[in-house]
Amino acid sequence: MLSIRRIAMIPGMKSPSPPIPQSTPAPYAPPKARFWGYEYVPAERQLLHSFLSNRLVLGALAILASLILCAVFAAWIAPADPLEQILKARLKPPIWDERGLSPFYLGTDRLGRDVLSNIIFGLRVSLLVGFFAVGISMVIGLTLGLIAGYSRGFWESFIMRAVDVQLSLPLIMVALCFMVIFGQGLEKMIIVLAITGWAEYARTVRGTVLSIREKEYVEAAHALGFGPWTIMTKYLLINAVTPVLVLSAVQVPRVIILEATLSFLGVGVPVTTPSIGLAIARGYQVLFSGSWWASIFPGLALMLLVACINVAADWLRDALEPRSREQV
Repeated sequence: MLSIRRIAMIPGMKSPSPPIPQSTPAPYAPPKARFWGYEYVPAERQLLHSFLSNRLVLGALAILASLILCAVFAAWIAPADPLEQILKARLKPPIWDERGLSPFYLGTDRLGRDVLSNIIFGLRVSLLVGFFAVGISMVIGLTLGLIAGYSRGFWESFIMRAVDVQLSLPLIMVALCFMVIFGQGLEKMIIVLAITGWAEYARTVRGTVLSIREKEYVEAAHALGFGPWTIMTKYLLINAVTPVLVLSAVQVPRVIILEATLSFLGVGVPVTTPSIGLAIARGYQVLFSGSWWASIFPGLALMLLVACINVAADWLRDALEPRSREQV
């Protein structure tokens, strides 16, 4: 049996080279970004991939963007004045009917007002009320939820009892009573819908704060002497942003439907303001007499707007909170 040293001396045979030390790869560290002093791991790539791979969401957002553009540039897109009454053209059918009349492409109502123009200008009111009312509700609920989750004691009990009372009442009845008391008006409707919608935000934010207020980094902030306002804004608020965004996306279509309902009942915006709810109410008076277009087309526009926002809200919920999809 030849030894290793003897084999190395055989002519024509190369001496074994020493093993090359392999460097240990460094563990993967995702890139981090900073925003207002906060360090976080961006997830733009995952969100972008989820967004581009979902054709339903792409289609819904494209339609929603078109509706928003129509609402913004309603004065240039609408074929007629939505409040102009042309009695000679009353109850004209859509343009594809042989009795149709240009420029009333979707027909007219019982007073000769253009249905398409009322829909375009009504989209502006619906989107304005939806986004502004939800924004004000989000600010109120976020503030009260942070106070209730952090302070505990009397203020937590007081705020949460107010939340229980608010959630126990039917939303449509509360908004209807407030509108009857304060009267019609676009600004009044935004304020009323904002006041009646803050409770869900407060409950959601309080639950998030309670789940993280005992974390090590929050206790370390207490030990370092940070004040309550600094802890709430720097350590607790940033963790409540995601559920609040998801809840806001879900609340927008609900507020839009509520605005249309109040306008349909005659306690929403005044009759001098174009609204989809008012258009549906006007068309409902002649719906069973054969003039179906005066009510059906505004209803379809409202349904399309709400459906597109709901699709986008569902995608946002699944993208930002994957665990919610697993629990369903």
